[in-house]
Amino acid sequence: MDQPITKTSLVIPIGNIELQGDLSIPQHAHSLVLFAHGSGSSRLSTRNRMVAEYLNNRGIGTLLFDLLTTVEDTIYSNRFNIDLLAQRLREVTLWVLRKEEYSFLHIGYFGASTGAAAALTAANELKQVNAVVSRGGRPDLAMQALPGIKAPTLLIVGSLDTDVIRMNSTAFQHLNCEKKMEIIPGATHLFEEKGTLEKVCVVAANWFEMHLQPLELIK
Repeated sequence: MDQPITKTSLVIPIGNIELQGDLSIPQHAHSLVLFAHGSGSSRLSTRNRMVAEYLNNRGIGTLLFDLLTTVEDTIYSNRFNIDLLAQRLREVTLWVLRKEEYSFLHIGYFGASTGAAAALTAANELKQVNAVVSRGGRPDLAMQALPGIKAPTLLIVGSLDTDVIRMNSTAFQHLNCEKKMEIIPGATHLFEEKGTLEKVCVVAANWFEMHLQPLELIK
């Protein structure tokens, strides 16, 4: 059901740097999904923005933000520094929750590629995270964090992305939380095939709706 969506461009102070973000909050939203993009991408990722728009239309708030500054992103190794990326995600999450107008929102993470490893690492350290979705992710890069994650975790992989299926299958065995692995038929790593990213949107939204609902709305 369509509902008014408040869109805000943010400058998020983290220590001595500032990160750019785009926040979208539907009217009556009770949850917020923070996006962690993959290496070489940014908050402007067309795929993540498509997922975010779909979530917004399902009444779920979203925050897409740059994990690195422009200068930091020029250092190639930073794009694969999972500890740094997870730290940024944690700090932005806590910054959001300190804001009175957002403090009541139930928090979820959506991570793509290496961003999924950052999301899983951060989720292991923040009890405020209530659900995690990985799209074409590299959970194998967060292997040490996996056994301690409590948030229900969904791993989405394309059926033609054989190497990543193998990595996700191994990681899946190390998760002790509520978990599911969803394989999207006919999809490669970037879900460029017709209709495959739409399927990602649906299964991700269903997962977040299931696990980010306020208790009084769960039947």
